[in-house]
Amino acid sequence: MSNIIKKRPKLFVLDNGRMSMDKNSIISMHNPATINNPNVPAQFVEFPIYTVLIDHPEGKILFDTACNPNSMGAQGRWAQSTQLLSPWMASEECYLHNRLEQLHVRPEDIKYVVASHLHLDHAGCLEMFTNATIIVHEDEFNGTLQSYARHEKEGAYVWADIDAWIKNGLQWKTVKPGEDHLDLADGVKILNFGSGHAWGMLGLHIEMPETGGIILASDAIYTAESYGPPVKPPGIIYDTIGYRNTVEKIRALAACTNSQVWFGHDADQFGRLRKSTEGCYE
Repeated sequence: MSNIIKKRPKLFVLDNGRMSMDKNSIISMHNPATINNPNVPAQFVEFPIYTVLIDHPEGKILFDTACNPNSMGAQGRWAQSTQLLSPWMASEECYLHNRLEQLHVRPEDIKYVVASHLHLDHAGCLEMFTNATIIVHEDEFNGTLQSYARHEKEGAYVWADIDAWIKNGLQWKTVKPGEDHLDLADGVKILNFGSGHAWGMLGLHIEMPETGGIILASDAIYTAESYGPPVKPPGIIYDTIGYRNTVEKIRALAACTNSQVWFGHDADQFGRLRKSTEGCYE
């Protein structure tokens, strides 16, 4: 009789530092001025940057790649205006390649990288994954390449990051607007959120043997406050109607599959998650 025990997937939450931003970018018009209070103070808030590694029997899957270690500073990849608007703070151990190394994983060991979208805090380290298939929404890919071709040096799409992806010859696979619930591995599906926060957003739905269902929403839902109800869109948005539709789609999927929803940048929720330095989800 064979005593081979089937390898089970493990899910690791990688802490990649913190970013700060005006709360109006996260919750649009959360604190509007009124005739009685015309000079409402802005609120600069801090929130987590994180990535998720699924150590799956069919191959390692990485969801998002955080910020590039060379983002900040006088010679940093981010425009000075971006560094002032949304500074990233991370110790070296928080850099993505170091977090992976702590788990004895090398960038070349990753089979798939799912890029929820291509903003600076989610796609900053894509260049490292030259062996992987990089999965991204087709509209997001096209829009990002246009911003590169136009030499747009400010904003959420970082010219130097994109330049590095091109020079490193990454292997891209795009998800078309009509495709959804694509099987990536046993118990792992790609969710197509379409346009909303960005031109094209992807998420993952993962069924873990013990933990159950997890929906990785990324910036389709920034925080629990965004999720509501009522839905509160962010200040950084491409398609308001698409955003609202996506949130309700995630809410329905979470209800019918009894899944947790992991938000993109919720400090309270992130504080409760088990980090890769503490263990994993099974």
